[in-house]
Amino acid sequence: MSARQQPRTAAAVFDALGTDYEEAFAGSAAHRASLEQLLEVLPPHGRVLDIGSGTGRPTALTLSGAGHAVLGVDVSPVMVDIASRQVPGAEFRCADIRELPLEEGGFDAVCMYFALLQMSREEQAEVLHLAARVLRSGGHLAVATVPLDVEGVSGTFMGQPVEVTSFGENEFTALVEKAGFTVQSRESSMFVPALPAAVPEPQMFLLARRR
Repeated sequence: MSARQQPRTAAAVFDALGTDYEEAFAGSAAHRASLEQLLEVLPPHGRVLDIGSGTGRPTALTLSGAGHAVLGVDVSPVMVDIASRQVPGAEFRCADIRELPLEEGGFDAVCMYFALLQMSREEQAEVLHLAARVLRSGGHLAVATVPLDVEGVSGTFMGQPVEVTSFGENEFTALVEKAGFTVQSRESSMFVPALPAAVPEPQMFLLARRR
């Protein structure tokens, strides 16, 4: 990778992608199935924290449409602006989730759909522990990742230079459990983004309960 193709921050990547990201990934049946699972265990009028909320669709839109209070947090100001317009029934803030003061035990659920991939392994563990802290006892975590055993790998995502870190399926599941969760469901699938010359990518969705 040349100097002019150095990996960009998550904020810069998703500022550049905007609604193109939603168009490429909105067709994920597994994502929607994960949301349906979460809706089944949420109490009425629950509070949900959506980390890496993107354009607000489908996650915040689905949850707020079902009567839940959603706080979406994203590092991309462009994404936060899009989400605020597309999902007026939810609240969105532009921030690094690790720097945002949040009430401990204040949420019934936390969502993290593919929000960890540009973080180091240590940072991913930190954010999972944060999710446990802000959840009430027995609250739920819906988290998705690309389950590959890679660390600091440079590549291109939708034309943007990125550096990706992840874990294999069992290793990521163990990381979630170590953060204080009991995994209740694990679903793995292959998904083809709606992009020219796209190839199938592995995806894993976990539903876990805070111990």
